[in-house]
Amino acid sequence: MEITWWGHATCTVEDSGVRLLTDPLFARRLAHLRRRRGAVPPPEAAVADAVLVSHLHADHLHLPSLARLARGTRLLVPRGAPGAVPGLARTAGARGLAVTEVAPGDTVAVGDGVRGGVRVRVVSARHDGRRLPFGPRLAPALGYVIEGSSRTYFAGDTGLFDSMAEEVGPVDVALLPVGGWGPNLGPGHLDAAAAARALALLAPAAAVPVHWGTYWPIGMDAVRPHEFHAPGEEFVRCARREAPKVSVRVPAHGERVRLP
Repeated sequence: MEITWWGHATCTVEDSGVRLLTDPLFARRLAHLRRRRGAVPPPEAAVADAVLVSHLHADHLHLPSLARLARGTRLLVPRGAPGAVPGLARTAGARGLAVTEVAPGDTVAVGDGVRGGVRVRVVSARHDGRRLPFGPRLAPALGYVIEGSSRTYFAGDTGLFDSMAEEVGPVDVALLPVGGWGPNLGPGHLDAAAAARALALLAPAAAVPVHWGTYWPIGMDAVRPHEFHAPGEEFVRCARREAPKVSVRVPAHGERVRLP
């Protein structure tokens, strides 16, 4: 099983002959955010059998990035997303994307059975996943467990919650958010210390920190720069204390790592 981190929450997970892509964000700039580290992912980053979207925030469900996907790509989105996100149905229709709305407890098979295949199990997250600035919460924030030769948990954006380990179940690899895109993290997020506590609860064999060190607000380079640069290595330090048996890998942008 191999994982490529493209930056922010965007990863390619390759397992059992299947390529899955998480929260694709292929932009140099998004509103007030500028990509400060790592090149914009190359065209091959958009190649996937299925795409897993964790919630409706524009840095996780990014319509121009979805428009780069190949025709026929399967797209798993939180239930209610097409009604909550103007343009999602239009983008999916124009690109021929096969949209599947999912909610916690659902399981989706991905793969043709010839090359292999995986099951994607949908779990809950604790995060305000509304499509801001639009309306009420119409779709849940989600995490996903990819079950193939390994079991890989992609947490999306989430805070710690009491039933996390029970809902996620045993996993081999955890992709955990450890930072953000600004100098402060609000509720429903994990910083490096909280992500290490989540690691202790989940007890995987290996972990990769994501959602850090990629985007930063324009004009704020000098404001708490350690919040941009430090979360990955801070997660390593905290994980040594909270979950010393877990192997933590910190890939560079675009780097592929092989995991259990």
